[in-house]
Amino acid sequence: MIKSTIKGVGHYVPENIVTNDDLSKLMTTNDEWITERTGIKERRHRKNRNDAEETSAFLALKASEKALQNAGMTAQDIDYIVFATLSPDYYFPGSGVVLQDMLGCGTIGALDVRNQCSGFVYAMSVAHAFIKSGIYKNILVVGAEIHSFGLDFSDEGRGVSVIFGDGAGAVILTASEDENAGDILSVNMHSEGKYAEELCTLFPGTKYGWSDRMRLEPESITSREVYPIMNGNFVFKHAVTRFPETITEALEKAGKTIEDLDMFIPHQANLRIAQFVQQKMGLPDHKIFNNIQKYGNTTAASIPIALSEAIEQNKIKRGDLVCLSAFGSGFTWGSVLFQY
Repeated sequence: MIKSTIKGVGHYVPENIVTNDDLSKLMTTNDEWITERTGIKERRHRKNRNDAEETSAFLALKASEKALQNAGMTAQDIDYIVFATLSPDYYFPGSGVVLQDMLGCGTIGALDVRNQCSGFVYAMSVAHAFIKSGIYKNILVVGAEIHSFGLDFSDEGRGVSVIFGDGAGAVILTASEDENAGDILSVNMHSEGKYAEELCTLFPGTKYGWSDRMRLEPESITSREVYPIMNGNFVFKHAVTRFPETITEALEKAGKTIEDLDMFIPHQANLRIAQFVQQKMGLPDHKIFNNIQKYGNTTAASIPIALSEAIEQNKIKRGDLVCLSAFGSGFTWGSVLFQY
């Protein structure tokens, strides 16, 4: 039986630390307000918001190099890339091909996943299917984001802009027939598109326009359209409902219980959401990993960064049962349950 085994992990964040006090110099906010509502104390932003070199693909490259080193592999061992991001280097093509070129992998396939906060879970599910089908053997799965270039650092945008940070995480998923190797035991993915505009960026796109509006009526393009918008309370209420559902589904599919779980890594959207879900699922503190305090919400990168850190800190060991779960824009949500 072919198993989908996590062979290597890695993460990378920009060196530039932006604290809540730093943000209070740009907008009317303070450390207490941000911490109370999100749990975030600081986040990483690339130093120059208009840097053409420190892109999402560049962060992905750094995280991927660490994952390859951790796995004892080289870029030439990779035969497919799945890249999850909402902040690609270009509107098109996707960042997967940019990463393929940067790594020097050869002319392998590169797939981009656009599922925002659920992007990495979706990407892992796709990679798992390719591994189990025998089509590919070593797949690089990446989540990477540069949010800082596209946030509204004014009072109008502060409800969203204080949340997000830049970063990347990567996993090497490999095919194994070793009976002692880890394996992905279950996956699930869900969506509810009727809530698309509760958490989104409206412009540019085929619904709200692009080139014609920029050329003919640029004054009509509003900040509400070009910057992310979020109905925070609405998103929170749906997240705390969907998280327990997807975790339970993942465990039941694998014939496991919540007591069997060694570590739960949620998407790092809001510390209050994670704490609510932890309490509802009855998980002790040592069975959940949060690092949103240091990095903010890095969307598709948040789970692989947290996974990499948890392994690095020896909080996840070989043989442990781990659940990765996410909820976000779309709405989309899902989980990956695996034996590490």
